[in-house]
Amino acid sequence: MPTSDIERLEVQPITAERPHPADPISRALLLAIARQPTPDSAQNISQLAEKVSDWESFLSLAETHRILPSVYTRLKESGAAVPPEVDIRLQAGYERNALQCVINAAELIAILNAFDREMIPAIPYKGIVLAASVYRDMTARPAGDLDLLVHKRDLARASAALFKRGFTRLTPIDAEGIPLIKNLNEYQFERPSDGMQLELRWTLDLGHQAFTRYLGLDWMWPSRRTIQLAGAEVSNLSPEIALLVLCMHGSKHAWSHLVWICDVTQLLASSPALDWNEVIREAKKSGLSRTLALGVLLAYQITDAMVPETLLRRFQSDSAMSALALQIQEILFDPSPSLPENHVPYKVRLLESRDRLRYFFSLDALRPNERDRAVLSLPKSLHALYYLVRPFRILRDRSVR
Repeated sequence: MPTSDIERLEVQPITAERPHPADPISRALLLAIARQPTPDSAQNISQLAEKVSDWESFLSLAETHRILPSVYTRLKESGAAVPPEVDIRLQAGYERNALQCVINAAELIAILNAFDREMIPAIPYKGIVLAASVYRDMTARPAGDLDLLVHKRDLARASAALFKRGFTRLTPIDAEGIPLIKNLNEYQFERPSDGMQLELRWTLDLGHQAFTRYLGLDWMWPSRRTIQLAGAEVSNLSPEIALLVLCMHGSKHAWSHLVWICDVTQLLASSPALDWNEVIREAKKSGLSRTLALGVLLAYQITDAMVPETLLRRFQSDSAMSALALQIQEILFDPSPSLPENHVPYKVRLLESRDRLRYFFSLDALRPNERDRAVLSLPKSLHALYYLVRPFRILRDRSVR
């Protein structure tokens, strides 16, 4: 439908809600759209679209999982019979996102130029840069906010450059510039005049204090590439580092959105010359072997990612990550997804052996709780002995599982 027709209508926005479990047809259609194209994809998508009875639920599901741009393009390419009002809303949402992507690109280029003038090294990642590099179209993903990685030593100067562009820092900091929120490695910025949001990070992490690697700009910078973004040349991650970053980000958030799995799949599809030896080597060195295995297994299982057979067998040999990938796949479309309880917390399962040992022997892991006190009643003067009781109680609990 022409844009002029859309402009004459009051278009109902598509909202992300999980009020109830998505119906099987909506889930099947969304997965068909998310999977890598095959000769039968168009027909499969078209046939599933004909069976959708609740388009509102489907649109909400697609927005929740942040793949509406792909939904619009794949439905169009398949020739699916979509109700006119749904087509109008999808096109309007696609065009709004495309416009925001252009705005984000212009702002990102201006910020990088400002940083260059101040000699502040920075690498953008995720968002429009990811879309431009692995999807080959910066409008193929939701625009989102801007994400930049800088050296910690440059935070003050980078912040000053952003202040000049009208941004306000939302993250509360102390006198030394350290976030008041414990273990936070980022500054959040927003520009009141237009709502533009930006995240300035100096290190990446798995969201767990036992993960102590410093994976910052020094990690990314040596292997950086450049891409064309809206006519400008900007720094970009190498495919090998980008894959690890995507797996870190998705794992940090328990892969609760389908778009993060699609990102891994698309990166693998767009990087046929990916140096897997370098990926494996860097994953080992950076403590990300299990995180990598989980991300690749999910991409293979859910969106048919192209993974070399030998590597697939290697990742599948990690029984803990194989089981975890199946659990995540099972709950992906739940209204309130949560992983089944396990005697080892989810984020600890992602850690390498050396990091898990650090966790289990940390004070928090060994601190007694009510279950330890229930095993043996001790007078208050002897409560320190519960630190000896706890390891035996944990071992006993595991032995009976």
